[in-house]
Amino acid sequence: MLSTVLDEAIGSTVFLLVLLFLLVALARSSIKILREYERAVVFQLGRFQRVRGPGLVLLIPFIQEMVRVDLRTQVIEIPSQDVISRDNVSMKVDAVLYFNVVSPERAIIKVQNYLPATNMLAQTTLRAVLGQHELDEMLSERKKLSTDVQGIIDTQTEGWGIKVTNVEIRTVELTENMVRAIAKQAEAERDRRAKIIHAEAEFQASQTLVNAAKILGSTPAAMQLRYLQTLTEIGAEQNSTVVFPMPIDIIKPFLEIMEKAGKPPASNGVLHGVGAKEMSLGNA
Repeated sequence: MLSTVLDEAIGSTVFLLVLLFLLVALARSSIKILREYERAVVFQLGRFQRVRGPGLVLLIPFIQEMVRVDLRTQVIEIPSQDVISRDNVSMKVDAVLYFNVVSPERAIIKVQNYLPATNMLAQTTLRAVLGQHELDEMLSERKKLSTDVQGIIDTQTEGWGIKVTNVEIRTVELTENMVRAIAKQAEAERDRRAKIIHAEAEFQASQTLVNAAKILGSTPAAMQLRYLQTLTEIGAEQNSTVVFPMPIDIIKPFLEIMEKAGKPPASNGVLHGVGAKEMSLGNA
């Protein structure tokens, strides 16, 4: 009698445990809690019903099921890609892609797995876009190229419910030979600019001297003041030898007299500008 009671008690306990386990499993499959950034794509007997969440979501066991979708911005690192530019330069380029899901329904139904699909699309688009540009454009217009890649990827992923917000080209890795060639080109460009700047400076200096000479030549008083200033500067220096500048206007009359005195007499006995009387006086 006692053993029968014990068997019945054990059987009842096991039944209650099994029932409790089934209830817990049923509750776990029918009660879902979604965070603020999550949405649930609910399917009923395999057919899409609606998008639910966030908060508490109740599902009919064995009839309804759901797929969680994260709406936050996600980051994909595009691995290094071998790219050949339009001017036949080989390089390796990697980038970073930012996107988020804007339509959970299309992200689950239209594409099998949107994360690797977006990654593969970004890789092929990156190679195709960069291959249409030369190396100088890749190095100097990286922001523009990133915008072009973003626009192309965003257009193609729109049908998947994916919004590409940004694409950043992170690294452009060149071979050692190409790095040396670019360094030589940059050095030659710097030398060219230095020569141009030097030539422009010489031109401006000569132009300034010409302007100053015109001003001094048109105003005799300014020339005299400049002459006196030069003498003052020379006198202030403790030099053993002083070069005294003599204006040409001062010695010009003496030069004319010397020139006249050195001319030979004319056939009529008259010097150029000097009479015969003056000649006889000179002989006496």
